[in-house]
Order: sequence, then C-alpha cells, then structure tokens
Amino acid sequence: MTIHDAATAGPTNADEKADDTAGRGLSRGMAMLLALTCGLSVANIYFAQPLLDAMARDLGIDPAAIGMVVTFTQIGYAFGLILIVPLGDLWDRRRLIVGQTVLSAIGLVIVGTAAHAAVLLVGMALVGMLAVVVQVLVAFAATLARPDGRGRAIGTVTSGIVAGILLARFASGALADFGGWRMVYLVSAGLMLAMAALLLRVLPRGRQSALARSSYLSLLRSTASLFEEPILRERALFAFLIFANLNVFWTSIVLPLSAPPFALSHTTIGLLGVAGFAGALAARNAGRLADLGWAQRTTGLSLLLMLAAWAPIACLQSSLWLVVAGVIVLDLGLQAVHVTSQSLIIAVRPDAASRLVGGYMVFYSVGSAIGAIASTMVYAMAGWSGVCVLGAGISAAALLVWVIIASRMPVTADCALMHGQK
Repeated sequence: MTIHDAATAGPTNADEKADDTAGRGLSRGMAMLLALTCGLSVANIYFAQPLLDAMARDLGIDPAAIGMVVTFTQIGYAFGLILIVPLGDLWDRRRLIVGQTVLSAIGLVIVGTAAHAAVLLVGMALVGMLAVVVQVLVAFAATLARPDGRGRAIGTVTSGIVAGILLARFASGALADFGGWRMVYLVSAGLMLAMAALLLRVLPRGRQSALARSSYLSLLRSTASLFEEPILRERALFAFLIFANLNVFWTSIVLPLSAPPFALSHTTIGLLGVAGFAGALAARNAGRLADLGWAQRTTGLSLLLMLAAWAPIACLQSSLWLVVAGVIVLDLGLQAVHVTSQSLIIAVRPDAASRLVGGYMVFYSVGSAIGAIASTMVYAMAGWSGVCVLGAGISAAALLVWVIIASRMPVTADCALMHGQK
C-alpha cells in the first residue's frame, strides 16, 4: 500500500473499533500527563530567553547577535518538524515519544556543559529538533480522543505547551539566579529522563499503522502533498504570524527590563511568564468552541485581542502593570488561535494527524525564528517603541488575513470543517 492509498482510503471497521477504544482510553489523567510532558519538553526551547545576557557574557557572544541562540533553536525545531514528527503516522508513537525524550536529555547536557559559542549553538539546535516530541504528543492525544471531543483534548494538551513556553522563563530565571544559567539545562535534563521512564510505563501501545510498509521518503513527500488542503495553508500562515508576534515580545523584553532604570533580576523578569500563563489557561476552552463549530469566529476575536495587547505593552516606561495586562491578553489570543487551528486541520484528515501537525508547526518555527532575530535587531535600532510597532504590525497583518478568509467563507464553514467536509 502506498502513502497515497493509505491516506485516501476510508477507515476500516477495525480502525473504527480501535479509535473507539482509544477515545475511551483518553482519561483526564492521561490528558494531563500528556500536557505536563508537553510543557516540560517545550520549555527547553524557551529557557534561553531570560538568560541571553548571561550567556553572552559567559561565552563572549556579542549582545546584538545573542538572538541567534533562539534562532538556532527554532531552526532545529523546524528540521524536527519536517524529519521527525511525520514518523508518528508510521511508527508506534509510544516508542517515538520515549526515544525523543531520552535524546532531549542528552542535548540538554550538551548545552549545559558548552564551553564555546559554537557548541552552544549546536546543542541548542539539537534541543530544538528533539523538542518536536510535543507535536507527536498533540497528534497522539487527538487520535485517542473521540471526534466530538477532539478539540477539547487538543486544548488540554496545548495548554501544557503554552504553559511550558510561559513558565519556562520564570523557572529558568529563578534557577539561573540560584546557580547560573547552566544549571537550568542540567536540571531539565534530569527531569526529561524521569519523564521518559514514566511515559514508558504508562503510555498505551500504538496500533499498526496503515503506512507501516511505506518508505520514509514517501512519508515525507506525502507531508508536502497535504498542503493541497486549503485549511492547512491558511492555518499555517496564521501560525507563522502569531508566533513571530509572540517572539517579538518575549525575545526582546529581557533587554530593557535587565537594564537601568529597571535592572530586574532574571527571576523577576520570568514572572511575566506567570502572567502570560493566566491568559493561556483562560483560552483553554478554545478547543470546546471549535468542537461547537465556532473556530473561525474565535480566531477573529483572538487576533483582535492580540493586536489590542500591544497598546498596554507599549507603556513599559509608564507602568509595568500595563505590560502585565498586555501579556495576559497577548497569550490569551495566541492560545485560542493555536488550539482552533490544530482542531480544524486534524478534523479534515485524522488519518494524517502527525503529518498535518508537523507541516503546520514548521510555519510556527519559522515565524518564531524570524520574530526572535527581528526583535533584537529592531530593539538595537529603535528601542522598545520600535519593537511594539513591529509586534502591532504583525498582529494587524494576521487580522487582515483573517478578514480576507472570512469574507469568502460561508457561515456554515466551521461546522463543515469540524466534520471533515470540504
């Protein structure tokens, strides 16, 4: 059987029975475990952001170029999305998840013991590549859940991802203030090994894939062919824009807050991530809205919130509390768009969940990398006001894209998409 045959063939009775069993097997406890694993794994990508100044001093990297640490991580993540995540549709996801978690621990040790900038960048790229285990976990949760609860399952697991992104900054700042930036990565390596042992014990074994006899190259080619789906192209563009927007803020905010007149510690700066976590939790129900057929309307409102968030964020010199409010709104909007996007694309082709999520998230990674390097460059040239203009401009572009898409989409499109109709 070829990739094309497997992807286009309807589900067999055995497949449907397996899916029913899987749906019953996705307990609340299992969903929370997958969310926790996602949070720990994705945090490895974002630990560096509050630590960029300390890394630059320790390894002699020019402050203007330190954003490359984030960029290399996102480049590694992009390669992982292309080369590793599609394997979730071919291999037993349980073995793939455990293997990636163990290898992530090795990458973290390389970063934590790096003596030169080049070794650091290689280690960060490796960490980024292996952190794509979170996307395998999202696809795993989606296929375990019943169709009418898929959005809710994705929302729960994705909330772990966003929580990991946001709380990583606080955790890394606190650990760095206590024992230096290297301790952050060595502690995380130990946690990843412990999580691998737990996952090996509790995750259900996967069933035989319909693509089991297909070649790896055929699998990769089929991932590219999935972009024939209009909803995947549209949602990939949203992913590019919203995560570029997010990294414009989080990569550059450490620079003004760590310098006079603020001169805040890494721990204090990281507390902004706790504020963002509140927004992420508020958006957790976005998956339920997608299940009800309100994904497109939820997307439009969320993009509007992301644009509005830059007004209080721009008031950094006036009030840190306004910035906190802006962070909550920014992360609320991003989480809602991200959850609805994944719910929509997986609903169209559940049989290709890993490849769909991987293809979608490539654009997330590229957007994150561009946002990171652009923000530090703009900050060097135009300060915090320039960063805010850049972020607001990206938000406005994303909202404009939504308006164009919504103008040619019938009112019933959300419901049709959630039921896999074209």
